[in-house]
Amino acid sequence: MAEEEGRGDQFTEDGTVDLRGNPVLRSKRGGWTACSFIVVYEVFERMAYYGISSNLVVYLTKKLHQGTVSSSNNVTNWTGTIWITPILGAYIADAYLGRYWTFVGASAIYLSGMCLLTLTVSLPALRPPPCHQVDTHLCKKASPLQLGVFYSALYILAIGTGGTKPNISTIGADQFDIFDPKEKTHKLSFFNWWFFSIFFGTLFANTFLVYIQDNVGWTLGYGIPTMGLAISVLIFLAGTTFYRHRLPTGSPFTRMAKVIMAAFRNWRIPIPSDPKQLYELDLQEYASKGKYRIDSTNTLRFLNKASVRTASNSPWKLCSVTQVEETKQMLCMIPILISTFVPSIMVAQINTLFIKQGTTLDRKIGNFSIPPASLTAFVTISMLVSVVIYDRFFVKLMRRWTKNPRGITLLQRMGIGMSIHVFIMLIASITERRRLRVAKQHGLVASGGTVPLSIFTLLPQFILMGTADAFLEVAKIEFFYDQAPESMKSLGTSYSMTSLGIGNFLSSFLLSTVSKITKGDGHEGWIRNDLNASHLDYYYAFFSVLNILNFIFFVVVTKYYVYRADTSETINGSVVREDNLSTFAVSRQEEPVA
Repeated sequence: MAEEEGRGDQFTEDGTVDLRGNPVLRSKRGGWTACSFIVVYEVFERMAYYGISSNLVVYLTKKLHQGTVSSSNNVTNWTGTIWITPILGAYIADAYLGRYWTFVGASAIYLSGMCLLTLTVSLPALRPPPCHQVDTHLCKKASPLQLGVFYSALYILAIGTGGTKPNISTIGADQFDIFDPKEKTHKLSFFNWWFFSIFFGTLFANTFLVYIQDNVGWTLGYGIPTMGLAISVLIFLAGTTFYRHRLPTGSPFTRMAKVIMAAFRNWRIPIPSDPKQLYELDLQEYASKGKYRIDSTNTLRFLNKASVRTASNSPWKLCSVTQVEETKQMLCMIPILISTFVPSIMVAQINTLFIKQGTTLDRKIGNFSIPPASLTAFVTISMLVSVVIYDRFFVKLMRRWTKNPRGITLLQRMGIGMSIHVFIMLIASITERRRLRVAKQHGLVASGGTVPLSIFTLLPQFILMGTADAFLEVAKIEFFYDQAPESMKSLGTSYSMTSLGIGNFLSSFLLSTVSKITKGDGHEGWIRNDLNASHLDYYYAFFSVLNILNFIFFVVVTKYYVYRADTSETINGSVVREDNLSTFAVSRQEEPVA
């Protein structure tokens, strides 16, 4: 018996399996060995993605002859789609195919989009003739066919990333069993080092690739990231035998809809004072499937009506307590999600207006001309440095004071990032005011010529954006993954990506709206094709105020947020995880298989 228990302890206890659905030995699969393939994949994939997105606004302006507002909005609309489609990818993974097969299928779509995009920038027939006018209105526009092929390639790519983005980081996190103390410790650092690794690909794209695109050619500049993506997919597939997997558990949206519908259909029925009278499945039924049972809480208490026993056993009128609590966890995160929309608008400025500013400044160092998009490399470098300092020094220092394994809570880390965004936009506004003053002094307002200021004048806003991301973006993806129910991890991860998607769409909306509103009373508006005649300083100041208001909203919603379970301990032969929100229990009597 003791020997059998010893062998049983070698299996993972979090319900992960191999591709055939069999329990997996902790020593044979998962851990950092499996994650190494995922980390290397992400280096190459980020090189591919940022090789396209970082310099896209320049291609739209110089090659397709689009204006400031239209090119910026086309970039943010596409980027918004990139970050919205993960909701669909997460749904398919959680409900039908599982994370691995969803990822593999989406990778094929992603790669086909990259190949078509490379083809569109390579054939002269798929773009208008060259034009060197400052005012793009004087240039011949791209034809509907040319735009159709180009945007078809971009949005095929976006569909592919919808299946890869929410699942790759989740697959990585799944390689660590939270019920093993050593692996749980490793998991706490996974997201930091996962971000750290992908920044190398981003840095390569924002330096080498944008230089190739600006100075050698777009065919090679897009061909290299396409090859990089193909290599990244092969690397991921090479690690297949080492991965731990989670089987799909059904549509999370359907389960949540059943709870909400049942609660409203039972709205007249009182909730019993004793939670044990609510409907719940037997513990063994959860244990046999490797799932978690969650105790009832008073959070969003109205939804507890969905578990009140009635004459009907319809799943649309009666749901288990665990199903209700899972729905509560996803709903409770929505106010936090909303608070991240404004910072995501700020992130959208990096690859649009920030780069457009760079095109107006002196980019020469001797005979070398700095590509404006290469400034985004300083976001990456700053983030790399900040993540290392945070993980190696800040966390250790704060851990002694707070006794929190993370040093500070995830929401506190996000709050620091949000506060930095306020200062970023203030600095950007001051810098832009200086650029406009120099342009006016040299008579460049009407001509749209190069302003005699070094492009490195913009460095502070890029560097601080990287520092803010080290706090906000890393904490955001870890928060939504960590706080999501075990059966909805992909959907939880997609929350962080949805934030960026909506932020980009809001950026397009604000840019168009502000441009139209400020054109009244004979004025030409804050944002024009000629940035020397624009008022981006006003626009950035407006963003500072928006960030302050959003930070106040964030403080309010976090005050009422209750974290889900974060600790594990063994009680009477069962693994129990509990805090002031919920209790999870998985019996050790049967081996988890799902």
